[in-house]
Amino acid sequence: MSEPIRVLIVDDDALVRSALSMLLGGANDIAIVGEAADGADVLDAIDRLQPDLVLMDIRMPVMDGLTATELVRAREHPPEVIVLTTFEADDYVLRALRAGASGFLLKDTPPPEVIRAVQAVAAGEPILSPAITRRLIGRVTDGEVDERRRRARERLARLTDREREVAIAVGLGKSNAEISRELYMSVATVKAHVSRILEKLELNNRVQIALLAHDAGEA
Repeated sequence: MSEPIRVLIVDDDALVRSALSMLLGGANDIAIVGEAADGADVLDAIDRLQPDLVLMDIRMPVMDGLTATELVRAREHPPEVIVLTTFEADDYVLRALRAGASGFLLKDTPPPEVIRAVQAVAAGEPILSPAITRRLIGRVTDGEVDERRRRARERLARLTDREREVAIAVGLGKSNAEISRELYMSVATVKAHVSRILEKLELNNRVQIALLAHDAGEA
């Protein structure tokens, strides 16, 4: 058997932490290694507990989940982060995704979906649909959109034509297998292109590729 997914839960609400611990602890392939009540405690908890994935509340009193996510994802070999929020269109969510979170969950997400989300992100698959991405990005002002589009197109211009095609496909929510079929290349080649895109554009996961493609108006 493979090792269970090690999860750290970070939320200032003790009831939420308890509920998530009981929920996820019941899955055979997930192990709750610890809890933290504020973003300020996350880095120390990661050093001590070595989680594979952090469930991170967005709004906490001392250090919010956005700042904590930025600090976590800036580390070498960081754990994955899924942000928790009460509101699907929370402005903080988009900022957390840009900081490197692999997706977000609403706090009223049905239990089986929470488990599947943790399993998916631990396996390297982001949990963010293109429709949600467009809705979140649509909340920024027109001026911000224009400036982000200009910068995003400049960054995409650094890619080869093939890499750009792969980046746009990622932005459309395509899996590696779907990109492989549509662009007539092996899955291994798709993965290699994704790795080069991440390296060239200094991004750290597929969600950030998708956001860049959306910012550029290509997805």
